[in-house]
Amino acid sequence: MKTEDAKSLIGCCGLYCGLCSRYQSKAPSRCPGCKVGEQRSWCSIWNCCVQKHGYETCAQCPDVFHCEIFSRRKIIKDPGWIPAPQNLRLIREIGLEMWLEEQTKRQALLHVLLENYNEGRSMSFYCKSCARMPSEMINKAVKETNKKLVGEEDYKSDIKLKAKFLRLVMNYLAVKADISLNERQ
Repeated sequence: MKTEDAKSLIGCCGLYCGLCSRYQSKAPSRCPGCKVGEQRSWCSIWNCCVQKHGYETCAQCPDVFHCEIFSRRKIIKDPGWIPAPQNLRLIREIGLEMWLEEQTKRQALLHVLLENYNEGRSMSFYCKSCARMPSEMINKAVKETNKKLVGEEDYKSDIKLKAKFLRLVMNYLAVKADISLNERQ
């Protein structure tokens, strides 16, 4: 993915649209991303960040974690579900370019999961997993799944079984690492 294309997927709030199930959807209601299209005009965070202050992300704002607009959103109320605050802290720490590089790697990994392990009901789970879990942990889950299915010719082509097993392994690894993959905590 080109850097400019990836940059257009950075939400002001710290979300990376390339890991969002609404962006990954093939449905007519698919979201084109936070910085593309007209949906951004209703976003109070985008209006404050870009329109009012001229920032690329809220990470540039010295008051972001005390911002009334930012704190009204679910982003602050449930940081275990939406990793935006952690992303903004990481952007400040390592810089936008390095953070973006990691997000594009996560998005590429998400595409592998969607192409090879999505039985039609796992997209949201894979999006959440790729947004929250370290890439190495997801790769480990994929390797364990593939190792388990080697020699099980009947199962290697069963997408439902592959998805079920991968989800079990990913959940197990996430629990061990104290990472929540549940929407409601």
